[in-house]
This record gives sequence, structure tokens and C-alpha cells, in this order.
Amino acid sequence: MKAKSFSGMRCSIAGALELIGDRWALLVIRDLWLGLSRYDDLRASTGIPAATLASRLRHLGASGIVERVRYQERPPRDAYRLTRMGRDLWKVSVALREWGDRWDASGFGTPTVETVDRETGRPLVLALVDAETGQAVPADRVMLKPGPGADDSIRRLLMPSEGASR
Repeated sequence: MKAKSFSGMRCSIAGALELIGDRWALLVIRDLWLGLSRYDDLRASTGIPAATLASRLRHLGASGIVERVRYQERPPRDAYRLTRMGRDLWKVSVALREWGDRWDASGFGTPTVETVDRETGRPLVLALVDAETGQAVPADRVMLKPGPGADDSIRRLLMPSEGASR
């Protein structure tokens, strides 16, 4: 059964999910970000069925997230790499990993990957920062407000009624 399309929804999260595709695609993006580029390596790393991998790579290519690059002519062999758009998904990967670590989503009890500062070796965490000052903003100060593309349903969703709390 084909999943319902999110195209046309006035939601950046829905649009991003439409472009990415599904959970297999996120694992492919993860591995491309970690430096894998060949079909067989991607398949071995993820355990993804061959037809599924081929389909996800086509979808990610059509979405502009991955590009196919010929690295050998005879026989013809291609590698895959993230485009600028695809590389910009690194924050999504970090956020999912941090959330998964916090809630032990893998069920193994400890993180398998840590994000550290290359120079100091100190742990790093993803944060929202003030665009003007560059200072981290605590979660209790974060607020969502309607943007220029918001329609009435988004405005209603983000503008709480009297007595409502978020």
C-alpha cells in the first residue's frame, strides 16, 4: 500500500518528509554523510533489500538530496553522494541521534556514537541559538509563531486561545 502524499500541505515538516521519503532513506542519508558512497557498501551497512535501496536512491536523487556520480566507465560504476541540500540534513541526523540516545531508542542502553569538538574532545549537543547574538536559547523560552506562509489553520494552531497552555 502506497503511503498518502504530504505534498500540498502547508507544513515544512510534511514537505521535508515528502522529500526524504521514509526511514530507509534516513539510514541511507546517514551512511552517505558518514562517507559511504557505493551501492554495495550502503546495502551492507543498512541491511536494506536491493530493490528498496535502488528505489530510495532514485527518490532521493529526484528530490535533489543525493546525486549519482560515475567513477568507472568499464564496466560502468556509479557512486552516490549528498548534494548541498542533502548535506544540510546533518542537523536532522544529530537531533534524531540525540533523541534516540536520551530515550534509549536502540534498546542497547548506551550511545554508539558521540558528537565531540574536534579540537577539545568535549561533548557537543544540538541547540537553538539566537540568530543575532549566537547564544543558545533554553527550551522554555522557545515559541513558535506563524510565518509569512502561514494560512488560517496554522495561525489557529499557533495562536493559543484564552486559558490554553502549551
